[in-house]
Amino acid sequence: MKRYLPLVAIAASCASLPLLAQQAKTYPAPSEIVAAAKADEWVAIAPSDLVVMDLAPDSKAKPRRVVIQLIAEPFSQGWVGNIRKLAAAAWWDGTSINRVQDNYVVQWGDATEKKGLPEGLATVGAKDYVTRDWPTKDWIFAQADGRPDAYAGAYGFYTGWPLAQGREEVWPTHCYGMVGVGRNLSPDTGTGAELYTVIGHAPRHLDRNIALVGRVIEGIEHMSSLPRGTGALGFYENEEERVPILSVRLGNDMKDVPAFEYLNTDSASFAAYADARANRRDPFFNVPAGGADICNIPVPVRRRAK
Repeated sequence: MKRYLPLVAIAASCASLPLLAQQAKTYPAPSEIVAAAKADEWVAIAPSDLVVMDLAPDSKAKPRRVVIQLIAEPFSQGWVGNIRKLAAAAWWDGTSINRVQDNYVVQWGDATEKKGLPEGLATVGAKDYVTRDWPTKDWIFAQADGRPDAYAGAYGFYTGWPLAQGREEVWPTHCYGMVGVGRNLSPDTGTGAELYTVIGHAPRHLDRNIALVGRVIEGIEHMSSLPRGTGALGFYENEEERVPILSVRLGNDMKDVPAFEYLNTDSASFAAYADARANRRDPFFNVPAGGADICNIPVPVRRRAK
C-alpha cells in the first residue's frame, strides 16, 4: 500500500481564504516546526548504524570529525556490509581525502590504490542500485501538484531517507550530504572502500548509476570547506594536498560518540515541515513556491538530549 503526502494541500486550501484572513494568519518557518516536534516524533539512530571518521586537525589544530549514518534496509546492503567490515578492520586509517570537486563531491580512500582489502568483502551487482523489495510498512511519497520529479515518477521518504520511485522500483536520491560508492566503469560497482559525499547541487543524474550507502549527519563543513583540487575532476595533484584520515570506526565501537535521532518522516510534524519547505509562508517570503524538490526537504537530524 502506498500513501501519498501532498506537499501543496495546505497551500491550496489557504488560496481559497479571504485575503484579510490570510494576512492575519501567522505561519511557522520549517525550523520552528522542527523545534516544536514532540519527543515521540523523533527516531533514535542506532550507534551501529554510524560511521565516525576523524580527519587530521585543521590549520588551527582544531579536530575534524565527520559522522555518517548508514542507509537502512533494503537499500545498498551489500555495500553497507562491506563498509562495516572495512571500518572494523580499521582499513581507512592512514588513507586520505583525495578529491574535492567544486559544487559536486568530496572523495576519500586509498590514493595509491595498492592497499589490500580485508577478506570476505561482497561483490555486489548493479541491480542493487535499486530495490523492488517493497516493505509491508507504508511508503510515504510526495508529488508536487501533479508535477513529476525531473528524474522519477514520484518522490518521497521512507524511514527517514529521501527516495525516488519508478514504475516497479525505488532508489535513494543524490541529495546534499549523501554518501556513495566510487567505482570504475561497469560492470564494476565498487566495494565501498572508495567513498564520496555530495557537497553541491544534487547530482540526480547519478541516481541508479552508483550505490548510495548513507549520509553525513554531522561535520559536513569539514568536507565542503576543503580547498578544491586542481587536477582533473577535482583530484589533488600532490600528496601534500591530501587530507589525512586518522581513523574510521563504527559508532558502537567507540565511547565518545553522541546519540543522534531523526524526525520521523511518517509523523504529523514532518508532514507540516515538508509542506512548509514547499510553500514558505513565514514573514520573509512573499510568494510560496508551490512545490519542492526532494533534496530541498532535508530530513532533520539532531543530537539526542541526554
